[in-house]
Amino acid sequence: MRVILLLFTLFALTAPSETRGPEPVLKQSIPLPKVSGRIDHLTYDPATKRLNIAALEYGSVEVIDSEKGERVGSVKGLKEPQGIVFVPATHQFVVVCGGDGTVRAFDASGLTETAKTVVGDDADNMRLDAEDLVIVVGHGNGAISLLEAATLKKTGEVKFEGHPESFQLEPHSDRVFINVPGGLVGGGGKLIVADRSTLKVTTTWELHDAGRNFPMALDAEHKRLYVGCRRPSKLLMIDVETGKTLASPECIGDADEVFVDGPTGQVLVVGGDGAVDVFRTEDQKALARTASAKTAPGARTGLLVAETHTLFIAVPKRSGKDAQIREYSLAD
Repeated sequence: MRVILLLFTLFALTAPSETRGPEPVLKQSIPLPKVSGRIDHLTYDPATKRLNIAALEYGSVEVIDSEKGERVGSVKGLKEPQGIVFVPATHQFVVVCGGDGTVRAFDASGLTETAKTVVGDDADNMRLDAEDLVIVVGHGNGAISLLEAATLKKTGEVKFEGHPESFQLEPHSDRVFINVPGGLVGGGGKLIVADRSTLKVTTTWELHDAGRNFPMALDAEHKRLYVGCRRPSKLLMIDVETGKTLASPECIGDADEVFVDGPTGQVLVVGGDGAVDVFRTEDQKALARTASAKTAPGARTGLLVAETHTLFIAVPKRSGKDAQIREYSLAD
């Protein structure tokens, strides 16, 4: 009996921490009538507090005033809009369309198209380097293209093997970290590190613990990458200098977004299985899941606005209920 009690105590001390902190709190739900199908990524204009939402299957960018809690505009006729960024310097949002490989810039106020270019098939995710005014777009069977933010003129391309999913730009550096999902149950995914100045791949890290690595977030201050995997459902914490996986706790299934909230130290995973998981780091060497809030089935994309500790989550139309954007407040 003493041995059993001792083993039980040791297990309790070493078991992963679960649901011991406050959950995100739902503040409002903003309806998106008539918007059907999958909703992809979102971007935010802090000056006007407008959200721009890539409604992939509906073929539009929906514009929402988050203060008023209502839709205020729409850009229709797009072919599978997916990645989207807001460029404060030009007051434009830029969207990449997977259906025709185009990248399109729109004036954020009048919603008129100001520039357009073609990057190639299966154009998907995108990121903005606001300091250098460069947009980076992932596309095809293995490439990222560099575009001037103001004109969308292509200035370079890095090629590699495998379609890029989420990727992150390291601040004050030319490094890009790129997710290339694998298909094996026990692994198969990889991370590619590329250099934007030389347009070359510098390192490839194999993910042995998990595969189907789609979302990614970068904590540049602590030199950590957070990678969401679907097979199995795990959140990997990776050292950006060595590629070593430091922690790999379980997370919500069908993960499609990962965010790092620097001021609070929280790491958020949004998954299509219907929840957002909240993790906290422990001395940058371990991860503990501290909360898990239910959302809705299929709600796997969103946006973290760190300045206001706000998380927006896109809920697609399901079972006769209109699509909507949910706004959650995060605990400090």
